[in-house]
Amino acid sequence: MADDYMSKKVEDMIKAKGLDISPDRVAEVVKQVMSTVQGESGGGNHQSASSQGRLDAKKDYPLANNRPDLVQSASGLKLEDITLGKVEEGSLSFEDIKIRPETLEYQAQIAESAGRPSLATNLRRAAELTKIPDERVLEIYNALRPYRSTKQELLDIAGELESKYDARICAALVYEAAAVYEGRGRLKK
Repeated sequence: MADDYMSKKVEDMIKAKGLDISPDRVAEVVKQVMSTVQGESGGGNHQSASSQGRLDAKKDYPLANNRPDLVQSASGLKLEDITLGKVEEGSLSFEDIKIRPETLEYQAQIAESAGRPSLATNLRRAAELTKIPDERVLEIYNALRPYRSTKQELLDIAGELESKYDARICAALVYEAAAVYEGRGRLKK
């Protein structure tokens, strides 16, 4: 029901701004965002993360100390295998120290269990960004700066994030940016 309420509010905002985004698309994005913000618990259910098979801030944080078995680099190295000595000898690559999306999801679960849903959403957005090449992330970052993109360019970026990278939380942010920039006159002319 909160999804319906939020969808209606977002649709009203979009209509007021004169944007051309379908109500079905709005409902889909709102559902995804609400699901991410509320986690897998279904909204108002405040069970502890451990009772849901999820991580809990009280027993699992910090991961490096309490759950090092869950922490691996993008190349699959365990935390204990990443040492200053290996860095000094040059035997580690960027992939050996790059974070995995799973680790960010674990951190998001911990943030949720600590009552920090906004932080959890940001961590999930970061997890999505790990799937996108660094060069493209920088291009998108620059495109999101005020006056750098047209509305259509931002909508195209959002579509790319969804379809090419399955980055729905990031796409929702770009859709929102397109609406806000249009409303505030911050789009490229």
